[in-house]
Amino acid sequence: MMPAALNFSTELLLQAQGIRVAFFDVDGVLTDGGLYFTEQGETIKRFNTLDGHGLKLLQRAGITPVVITGRDSKPLRLRLTALGIVHAHYGTEDKHPVAEQTLKVLGLNWGQAAAMGDDWPDLAVMQRCALACAPSNAHTEAKALAHYVTHARGGEGAARELCDLLLMASGRYAALLREYLQ
Repeated sequence: MMPAALNFSTELLLQAQGIRVAFFDVDGVLTDGGLYFTEQGETIKRFNTLDGHGLKLLQRAGITPVVITGRDSKPLRLRLTALGIVHAHYGTEDKHPVAEQTLKVLGLNWGQAAAMGDDWPDLAVMQRCALACAPSNAHTEAKALAHYVTHARGGEGAARELCDLLLMASGRYAALLREYLQ
């Protein structure tokens, strides 16, 4: 079997070990951050399938993806349902209390958490997590707080980079990859 082509620094992999939950923002992380409106005023979002598959792989590896977003829409709910995301919080401007409550429900702590955010509403959660990530097109303050800034932009595979990092750090990446190579 071919070895994994993906590579992260040893320091980053060590920092990501033990992560059991990953918090994700939506606009600017799982989407490109643009807001598209139909003539009827309905919001349309574009999601990247790389990110979606990464979230599914996290679940298979025993890492819980959690979505906390300031917005709510039918397309968003449909997408997260299709991905099997159980822990999703919509219309949440103050994300820290929701993240704290989710950790309690899961029986986990901040030292077992990662977060990916792109703007100020995400900073309180990012600063408390053991591993904070930001997409390459995130706001400067989010990138400054992040332990890892992805190569990809939000909505273009950035979330998948975090998923892959967590899968590698958990030791599950190679086994999952091997399933697709057979």
